[in-house]
Amino acid sequence: MGLLRHRYDMTRSFSAGHCQALFRLPHLALIVCWLSLPTSIESAAADQWLGNDRCTACHEQQAKDWQGSHHDLAMQVATVDTVLGNFNDASFNYAGITSRFFRRDDAFWVETDNANGELQTFKVEYVFGVYPLQQLLLALPGGRLQALTIAWDARPASDGGQRWYHLFPNEAIVAGDPLHWTGPYHNWNTRCAECHSTDVQKGYNRATDTFDTTFKQIDVGCEGCHGPGVKHVALAEKRALNTAKHAGFAMSLKATGRWHLKEGANIAERVEPLTNQQQVDTCGRCHARRSTLGDYHYGADLLDTHQLALLEPNLYWPDGQIRDEVFVYGSFIQSKMHRAGVVCSNCHDPHSNQLTAQGNNVCGQCHKPDQFDTPKHHRHTAGSEGSQCVACHMPPQLYMGVDWRRDHSMRIPRPELTLSTGAPNACNQCHDQRSASWALEQLRGWGVEPDTDHPGTLRHRAQRNDVGVLPALGKVIRDDTRSPMMRASAIQAYAQLGAPDLASISALLLQSDSSLLRMAAVRATAALPPDQRFLMLRALIDDPILAVRMAIAEQLASVPANQLRDQDNARLVPLFNEYESTLLGHWDMPSTRVQLATFWRNRGDRQRAGDALRSALELNPQLEAARLNLADLERASGNDTGARALLEAGLALNPSAGNIHHSLGLLEIRAGNREKAMTHLAKAAELEEEGSRHRFVYAIALHDSGNRQKAVAQLERLNTELPGNPDVLQALVNYNLELGARERSARYRQQLQALISALR
Repeated sequence: MGLLRHRYDMTRSFSAGHCQALFRLPHLALIVCWLSLPTSIESAAADQWLGNDRCTACHEQQAKDWQGSHHDLAMQVATVDTVLGNFNDASFNYAGITSRFFRRDDAFWVETDNANGELQTFKVEYVFGVYPLQQLLLALPGGRLQALTIAWDARPASDGGQRWYHLFPNEAIVAGDPLHWTGPYHNWNTRCAECHSTDVQKGYNRATDTFDTTFKQIDVGCEGCHGPGVKHVALAEKRALNTAKHAGFAMSLKATGRWHLKEGANIAERVEPLTNQQQVDTCGRCHARRSTLGDYHYGADLLDTHQLALLEPNLYWPDGQIRDEVFVYGSFIQSKMHRAGVVCSNCHDPHSNQLTAQGNNVCGQCHKPDQFDTPKHHRHTAGSEGSQCVACHMPPQLYMGVDWRRDHSMRIPRPELTLSTGAPNACNQCHDQRSASWALEQLRGWGVEPDTDHPGTLRHRAQRNDVGVLPALGKVIRDDTRSPMMRASAIQAYAQLGAPDLASISALLLQSDSSLLRMAAVRATAALPPDQRFLMLRALIDDPILAVRMAIAEQLASVPANQLRDQDNARLVPLFNEYESTLLGHWDMPSTRVQLATFWRNRGDRQRAGDALRSALELNPQLEAARLNLADLERASGNDTGARALLEAGLALNPSAGNIHHSLGLLEIRAGNREKAMTHLAKAAELEEEGSRHRFVYAIALHDSGNRQKAVAQLERLNTELPGNPDVLQALVNYNLELGARERSARYRQQLQALISALR
């Protein structure tokens, strides 16, 4: 079970089979006891689900391939045959706690710290995964299963394995920390179950804060991917499989297609174009960084049941390379392979989970080996590690300490992007003693020139608030030859920069066949006035894709009801009800409570919003978004004292929380406590790593405090580091003029005018 790499849960929780991502809001005495554990009890006569045994009789080879696969072994009852770790009274020390692993009464037990920081003995109920690591699931009250953050390294001892290790080796995660194994971020019921078992029903009871989670099958079985099989078997028994669409299943996963090489071509093409994304989206249900919305629909668009994470800076590098644990889907749908109609089963056997061929032969299925599997192309000695296609085009990243996962965007190494954006490149991941400049010159020597207009460079500039990037970024958004993932992510940046043509470019994407582009375009309208937003989005209120409707509900929540016609308000009622009911099903997650609080505040229900934010902080006191939003709610209600107490408590938990320093500084300015304000604003500016807002506001505060020279110096540093910000340039024009530095003021005015001209 993959785990969080960010301490602060933000707006949405995105899970990906094993883990969940974190986004921030754009503004702003236990004993060992018997517990009712999840089971797979079912009534076969009244169910659509049959189980693997019914499939085996007719599909012997597929069943044989599946047995022992990672899908088969995704979750298992803890037995002597399934537990891999050392339970011979082994011990492991972490953060001052000595955990012990031992056997008793033919069961496996762990003595470790509980939620109160006290040693307690827990029975291992299940094991999770097999290689390269295996985790343990321990039971807590309320029907909860929790994934212990001490895992077993299943690799051979010669590779450093066969040991207990902690998933957060460089931190001291102790009881009370949101990332402690007893907390919400290591809860199996919500974070892991859907992708490790078949037909999981979470069974969360919001009133009692308990779970009654069930599954039809403990592992990822045949029906986990294909869907319920009762209709298929009934047709087979009647010998009528050929008469029914998809042979009785909700969809078809037969999408490998027929491929051929045209005369003179070096790369094969599909004979018939791929007409749907059912296979890729089916795999993406678990092999993606995403959050679950509602009940899963087999064969549906992924976004109708899940919400996909876009190319957020904490998840992906500016060029779209994997950064945090985002799994495969989000990178693969960026690739040329995806646009050419390649699907997962072209390279991976879906039953054994193994590659369909070994080494470069996987790529050689479509890319002529005599052209590509040769030193003339890969520039490395034949048979060497560097001669492998994946070495250059699918470089791996290390997650969970032992798990190397390859980037599936399958891109050309771009050392120039390392120099301009900090993104890694495959050359230097192998030649780590060499510089990116060296790698760039090597590629130039091979005839590979830098891509000076790469979307990664544009997105990097956008992340640094350079509005001069808008024209080029607009071209990326309008370019339908680029992946919807890149275009959807680009329009987010476009909106944040205040693009003057945002309305027209959003309207273009709102008509797209891609649900991903529609969802992103809906979100982008947040930068438009509420009345214009409603006029643009009302035609999509009944969009067939749930993730799009959820985004519309968020954007229309703040539209005043008294400005709409009765029939328009009537259309919004079921939309808003659907939004609430969908998210209330995930009330067990702190981030969901923050998301609902924002919705309720926009709907004018401040009491409900405040209660949701307070409950989120009870689950995770370090949830920065909840604290900032609650403080803002208190301040807006005239309770500056309460807002200040909330922010100061946040700094006591995390003195390096720049956003909290910034908010507290602004609060103190409004209260007239200028000295305190300047201390907090200065700290926020010092801590700022992404963007420029904190440093810019600090410069303005310096100026307004009478320290004009220091303000100009701060702004000049900011303009040098992050050029292209018109607010910074305008302040430099005005402040230098006040200081009598007319030449410098004129120079910055020229820069500002050139920037504005470039946007026209």
